[in-house]
Amino acid sequence: MTTSTEDDTVGRMLRRRIADTPHRRAFTHPTTTTTGATGTDLGWTSVTWSQVGRHTDELAAGLITLGVDAGDRVAIASTTRYDWVVATYATMCAGAATVAVYPTTVARDVRHIIGDSGSCVVFAEDACQLAKLTALRDELPDVHTVVVFDNDIPDRPDDWVVTLDELARRGRGHLREHPDAVAARTDATGPDDLATLIYTSGTTGTPKGVLLPHRVWTGQVRSIDRTVNSGDTLLGIDDKQFLWLPLAHVMGKLMILLPVHIGFETTVDGRIDRIVDNIGASRPTFMASVPRIFEKAYTGITTMTAEAPGPWRVRERLFQWASRVAVEVHAAGGDGDGAGDGNAASTTRWQRLQARLADRLVFAKVRARFGGRIRYFISGSAALNSDVARWFGAAGLSILEGYGMTETNVATLGLPHTNRPGTVGAALDGFEVDIADDGEILVRGPGVMAGYHDNPTQTAETLTDDGWLHTGDIGTLDPHGRLQVTDRKKELFKTSNGKYVAPAPTEARFKGLCPVASQIVVVGESRPYVTALIALDEAALAAWAQRTGVPGDYAGVTADPRTHAMVQDYVDELNTTLNPWEQVKRFRILDRELSVDDQELTPSLKLRRRPVMEHFAADITALYPTT
Repeated sequence: MTTSTEDDTVGRMLRRRIADTPHRRAFTHPTTTTTGATGTDLGWTSVTWSQVGRHTDELAAGLITLGVDAGDRVAIASTTRYDWVVATYATMCAGAATVAVYPTTVARDVRHIIGDSGSCVVFAEDACQLAKLTALRDELPDVHTVVVFDNDIPDRPDDWVVTLDELARRGRGHLREHPDAVAARTDATGPDDLATLIYTSGTTGTPKGVLLPHRVWTGQVRSIDRTVNSGDTLLGIDDKQFLWLPLAHVMGKLMILLPVHIGFETTVDGRIDRIVDNIGASRPTFMASVPRIFEKAYTGITTMTAEAPGPWRVRERLFQWASRVAVEVHAAGGDGDGAGDGNAASTTRWQRLQARLADRLVFAKVRARFGGRIRYFISGSAALNSDVARWFGAAGLSILEGYGMTETNVATLGLPHTNRPGTVGAALDGFEVDIADDGEILVRGPGVMAGYHDNPTQTAETLTDDGWLHTGDIGTLDPHGRLQVTDRKKELFKTSNGKYVAPAPTEARFKGLCPVASQIVVVGESRPYVTALIALDEAALAAWAQRTGVPGDYAGVTADPRTHAMVQDYVDELNTTLNPWEQVKRFRILDRELSVDDQELTPSLKLRRRPVMEHFAADITALYPTT
């Protein structure tokens, strides 16, 4: 565990890491013919911490030549890639603050984020991001330079645009003349200086800028270190991370700062469609993700084992048997304190023998698919279905759930010996979690924001004078201090019969039940009963349709009565777990999946209810026919 007292800023933390382990591998990233989400692989490139330091210094010095001063804002609009990592290190080492912009952000919100933050330089991934910024140029007077990661940029408008290589060359030249330029900026930066400005995803309105000074990040990584390494070492320098999370997301940002503190290697590649393949190739020991990735992986595995109707269906039955016995024995051994009976001996010898056989025949192959070295996964950002969590645990791939938000960073985390599906762990060392009289979750600790940018009214409503942050989430604490999040305060709705409904738990439960479900949106505000919009996973649906003989493309299959009957069975099963006023009385299967591009999902794959309600207003109306 690190005990240095000098790491009170990200720049000093990075400098210490480079000095301590200069020759250890820091990052591995894909080498491609083209960049972004559709690059063609040529292989993998690895860099040491010493090389990371050199790349960071060159870009930081390059920013200084562009006139970036201490306290200035530098925006980054890109998918997850190594260049993003170094650009954010360089910005903070130059004494400036990074402003995160998702590459899928629509022009309206790009204008708001870059304009509201006062960003003077923008790192842009490629020609697509450059075109978006060029169209907004007249509306962003503070932006004097755009630095493009890709070096082959046709039709540059003028010297408003430079490439990453050009910026690095300028930086090298500046360092030859002023070798201490970057070190002086790093030394002059203090823990209360702004490091990061992250705009909330805007699920409930205009994005708000969350102010995260250096002390938030250094305090957060120390808190995690103390929590996970208080007994056995759960995260050390010999671990290896696979990172795909959007680096504009607070969790993604944390996962490029945690290795600076601890020193482990990270494979970084933001291509979501390559996650499972890349995990197998990278062979990491852990990965942080959002629930949708685990749900898709589970759906993909169950789909691969499913077979066409017939008298034997050996592979499918083997998988179902293995899953059942493994989950039973795993739960009997306890998913942590209080999760099961905590006593594996409560199972019979025959059950334990079956579980070992199931592991050898089925789950060893599943673990191999994920590289064979996974110690645990980490899930956050939204509710994870408990059945999916238990299945992964039974497979020897435990999912540790955590809780946080942009305004709090990571506040709680389940550990292997305390993990219980359905909860998100207890407060990290240095954090406090409490429940207000109305059920709202309150958080206080080192990861809590300094406030909202230029929004004192909202800051005062959210953050109390004594440091408690009102999260807007509803939850409970169990006797062991583990937090259970039940819903968003603003997402609770009341039917016309006066009954309150929490949609998120119902939605998470259904996605665990229905193997072809992609998303479900529970509807019912001021309506006489609850209904749902259901989007199906295209790949899983295609496999089901082929197996059952339902013809047609995605739209054709979703419109087929046999598909409706199949989904109805899962809705009926869901309803057996709900109170009468919560039960889904009617539903519509959508003719397409929800998407990030249509602003129906955030880049971290969380549901955005308002756009969905607007885009499918006619479908919702049809669910409530006039009687």
